[in-house]
Amino acid sequence: MARSRGIGIGLALICLLILGAMPVLAANRPARFDGLTFTIAITIWQLVAAVPLLAVELARGEGFPKLFSRGRAGFITLLTGVLFGLSTYMFVVAAEKAGPVSMVIALQAYPLFATIWEALFLGKRKSPLELFFMLLMLLALIYLTTEGTFRIADISWWSAFALGIPLIWSIAHILLRQVITTTRITPNQVTISRLVISGAFLLLLALIIGSPGALAEALVATDFQKAALILGVAYYLELILWFYAMRHIDVSLASSVTVPAPAVTMLLTVLLLGGEVAAYQIAAMAVIAIGMYGLIFAGRHRVA
Repeated sequence: MARSRGIGIGLALICLLILGAMPVLAANRPARFDGLTFTIAITIWQLVAAVPLLAVELARGEGFPKLFSRGRAGFITLLTGVLFGLSTYMFVVAAEKAGPVSMVIALQAYPLFATIWEALFLGKRKSPLELFFMLLMLLALIYLTTEGTFRIADISWWSAFALGIPLIWSIAHILLRQVITTTRITPNQVTISRLVISGAFLLLLALIIGSPGALAEALVATDFQKAALILGVAYYLELILWFYAMRHIDVSLASSVTVPAPAVTMLLTVLLLGGEVAAYQIAAMAVIAIGMYGLIFAGRHRVA
């Protein structure tokens, strides 16, 4: 495939819009259903959305590698499936409890966590400039979780809970890199593998802590299935479009395009949910954006 900067940026812009909309879609689920039931439903709809591309891949002869015949790859696939299932459940809960705006800002901690893991486990040393921007992002996240006061007594525990989502993502993505780089599996097949495992994990969790009869009721609830379908397809499309964007542009450029995702969430929260955006949330978003752009710049400067 010939690389096209325009196509890559265009796909990244679509990812920006989807990323900004997803917290609002998660928060707008029918209130009579619990978050775990909704998470199971969106996982199933993601699988359904992945089937057409899988059919194309199989027709091309791109079959699934036998991951579980390779001990390490099979274990990583199983573990990351569980981690992604847990993080998706946390995504749904955090959207309701912390609110879409605080949650989407917390999700911006992903590059901070990823950078830390790379330094600790992959031996990628960071320059003083990178460390400065990482510290700036950390301070902004503390400001967010204390609702603009920096006082421990004012910590919003649901905002702190939301930080667990990018933490899990960063760990799972580093683990998945081992599978992607050592097998011929496609990103769509990786996604399907983890969705199947995530779905099994979530169903088991529902048997343990779920509401009796909730899944059966959800199956025939039109409003519930509509909300789950929209978020499930959006979630899947963001993953796949991001991959195709990477075929045309560098990760750093694509990441810079999606930095303003919280601004999209703020706008949709006000227009669609009638919510309010606090001054400390705007300030935290702005500082984190500076930190993210700074990390991208510092990373390029170090490589150069």
